[in-house]
Amino acid sequence: MNMRLSRNEMRGKAQTVLGLVDPATLGQTLMHEHLFWDFIQPGRQDASTTGGPDPRDYWKLLMGGTADPRDIRQRDRGVAARETARMVEAGGRTIVELTIGGIGPDPEGLMEVSSESGAHIVMGCGHYVEDCQDPDNHNRTIESFAQEMIDQVQLGAWRTQVRAGIVGEIGCQWPWTDLEKRVLAAAVIAQQETGAALTIHPARHEDHPWMLVEFLKEHGADLSRTIIDHIDRTIFDDDRLFRLADSGVVLEWDLFGLENTYYALADIDMPNDGMRIQTIRRLIDRGHLGQIVISHDICNAIRLAEFGGHGYTHIQQKVLPHMSKRGYSGDEINAIMIDNPRRLLTFV
Repeated sequence: MNMRLSRNEMRGKAQTVLGLVDPATLGQTLMHEHLFWDFIQPGRQDASTTGGPDPRDYWKLLMGGTADPRDIRQRDRGVAARETARMVEAGGRTIVELTIGGIGPDPEGLMEVSSESGAHIVMGCGHYVEDCQDPDNHNRTIESFAQEMIDQVQLGAWRTQVRAGIVGEIGCQWPWTDLEKRVLAAAVIAQQETGAALTIHPARHEDHPWMLVEFLKEHGADLSRTIIDHIDRTIFDDDRLFRLADSGVVLEWDLFGLENTYYALADIDMPNDGMRIQTIRRLIDRGHLGQIVISHDICNAIRLAEFGGHGYTHIQQKVLPHMSKRGYSGDEINAIMIDNPRRLLTFV
């Protein structure tokens, strides 16, 4: 049985699925990915979820014009290990894996992938959006959720001895629900008690990130160690973006590699990678370099290299060279890929 790690034992270190490590070893880090996931509603799993999607359906699946259960469920540890090894070969070192309650976490699978690929893997904890949560969660208190997340960091998560290294991605939908507010309030307590960073999946509404900031302030969160995810599908004007940055939260562009305008989950025009890079540049020019992290947020099998997608190597192979061509300095790229993630993943 795991012994509880004290905050003093964890302070100054990062926690991977294989244990505590020196944060200096984390290297280039993807701050928001999924190696395993399951978005199929209970009772609907069948033999059609085995294997991967047909690469010939790549465009239809990417556009949301067709459905394939093999695309929204990935449980194959071998696939995950091979995909992660490709990232290591491309120069990446660490993946923050945020498959949490409601979408099929596999802590022991992450240990296996880390051992086989040589990558550091930092696991998230907590609960995703209400629609994916266990119905029993409706009866739970803030204190219950908070203790669960504290235990997931200090003891082990989901009935395993594998410890989480970050709180989240705490899920929110629109309208924002009372249950999700309770989970987020609990996540703030877990942040305060463990010294871990907090990462949040905002609702698909342009004003929700600011609602999150106000909520986080009211509950005493450390905004400098709180990440607002999915900026690229949520914020589309500089006024909202700059106001959010001025609050001190960390902003995450985590849909790199999605180059198509069409977004199946909301009526928006998605940016491409070039537009993401331009927007981040505007923030850097305002002095917000220390508040930026990036990733791919892969949670569809068709985006994996094994099935014809870009995989977890896209940022190393395509995005970082393009940033250099567009005038980003080596120090700026290192801040986004190494320094900022290292700060966030180091327990305080």
